[in-house]
Amino acid sequence: MAAPNKEFEFLGVNHLALVCKDMAKTVEFYRDVLGMPLTKTIDLPGGRGQHFFFDIGNGDSLAFFWFPNAPEAVPGISAPAALPTKGSFVSAHGSMNHIAINVRAEKFDEYYQRLVDKGVEVTPILNHDNSPTQSSAELNEDVYVRSVYFFDPDGVCLEFAAWTRALDERDITHDPVQADGTRREGMITGRTPVPAE
Repeated sequence: MAAPNKEFEFLGVNHLALVCKDMAKTVEFYRDVLGMPLTKTIDLPGGRGQHFFFDIGNGDSLAFFWFPNAPEAVPGISAPAALPTKGSFVSAHGSMNHIAINVRAEKFDEYYQRLVDKGVEVTPILNHDNSPTQSSAELNEDVYVRSVYFFDPDGVCLEFAAWTRALDERDITHDPVQADGTRREGMITGRTPVPAE
């Protein structure tokens, strides 16, 4: 269990604001395909666009802006060019790579099939574990989260994610890598680096 935040009392994500090309298609996808209730619609003053909010549970929202003169998307820079398992999932510094929406583990397989039945192109189910490949074809005791990825009409990468166990100290085992590619040894793990001879 993570230590409490002593600086601020955060209550989760209020909303994540994204930009769409066509608000009507966005409503069709998020409200009609994914079933998210539309909770607030705003026409921005002076003809500057729109801002719509969708409920994703727990008081959290996905929000979309539509701007009449927004630049076109740049897949592979502003967002991944492909879904995991289907090509490069890399995006640029400061970009939003994907949004993972939490779903119940016992509903995961049903929701996966529901996406398929609705004609959404999805990845295979990824059972994330601590194996060398970090994924298993089978659900086993080492799997900590199950995922399926898909794109919205604007190329925003979405994930349905289901935790399968509580995360604990065994899940904090890697020291971070710095911008130059070297690892900041001991920063997380407390292990001191072995000096080169």
